[in-house]
Amino acid sequence: MGQDGLRVRSGAVIALRLFDIAYEIDLKRAEQLWASRSGGASARSRLIGTPPKAVSFGVPPLALELGPVTLEIGGQAMTAAAGVRLYDFGIATLTLRLPVQDLPWDDYTRLVNRMDAAVGPAAPPAIWDRLLAELAPLLREALDRPTAAPLQEDYLIALVDGFEEPLTAEMLLRRLDLIPLLSGEERPLSEGARGELLRHRFSYHPDDLAVITWDRAFILEPQRETDVADVLEMANAQLLEMRTYDEMLDEELPRMRDLVEAARRRTSLLASRRYARLARRLHTLVAEVSELTERVDNALQVTEDVYLARVYETAIDLFRVPNVSAAVDRKLAIIRETYTALHSEAAGGRAELLEIAILVLIAVEIILSLLRH
Repeated sequence: MGQDGLRVRSGAVIALRLFDIAYEIDLKRAEQLWASRSGGASARSRLIGTPPKAVSFGVPPLALELGPVTLEIGGQAMTAAAGVRLYDFGIATLTLRLPVQDLPWDDYTRLVNRMDAAVGPAAPPAIWDRLLAELAPLLREALDRPTAAPLQEDYLIALVDGFEEPLTAEMLLRRLDLIPLLSGEERPLSEGARGELLRHRFSYHPDDLAVITWDRAFILEPQRETDVADVLEMANAQLLEMRTYDEMLDEELPRMRDLVEAARRRTSLLASRRYARLARRLHTLVAEVSELTERVDNALQVTEDVYLARVYETAIDLFRVPNVSAAVDRKLAIIRETYTALHSEAAGGRAELLEIAILVLIAVEIILSLLRH
């Protein structure tokens, strides 16, 4: 497919790396710490192109500017703007934004792929580790139960504000080949693979376009609104948080079985107290995870904006968030059933203790009566 010599007038390549850094982040405290220790800019994020009553964040994340960083991309030093967005449920999204001006489309595609090779999931994580290490001491007091080895997610966004000549979405799809940009592949793809990559595409106005894949997206947005990119970031954040709960419960289930077996092997009059303690621990775990998963599910509230709702729902399905969420629900159900069984055993143990106590009292009363006579 010919590219017709089209040039990207302005745009950016945005690399995201999401980390689950804590159980919870106090955003107000984080904002205070950031202002007092770094003096850098901060802001509470909102969707700028959408009325708040239509789509809004449950708790607006905190956006912090980290300043310029130098990247080695395709053997050339380039300057990107670094930033981070903090979500109250414990996620930090680090971003590297590489601005683009007056670049032929083929060169822009190569830049996107080189950016992915330089800072994507297959690249050494040095730049991300350095940014995270610089951020951690500034925000430590705002983190509840910091994560020692945080899980991560990556995403890459190719953003175009406009071309040298006006293009509608239909014209763009006819004149430009998005496949090398969306796939990162240099070899031609089959028609089936090409169709799959272009399947999730959306337009609201004639001159805007969003094409979403599992790990990349292309966005044409002449109005320079960031709502689609923000929604994709939120979907990635929800995926990462659900993955965290899933892995946490994977570790908890074998430990729970071992504790239950250990409690059952110890037959004593105080066994019911051990059952009760273990049941309370499991109940606390279920309550905490259920509360946080509900908060994650409500992190973005979509009511009236049909376009963003379609983008968001597609991203959620494409990133397999419902599958991971269903796995979390299944594991929580197992823990709830175990809690119920332990609670019943503890109650049964207490009833046995009460019966034994009554029998002992009766025996003592009989013995005392015989001694008196």
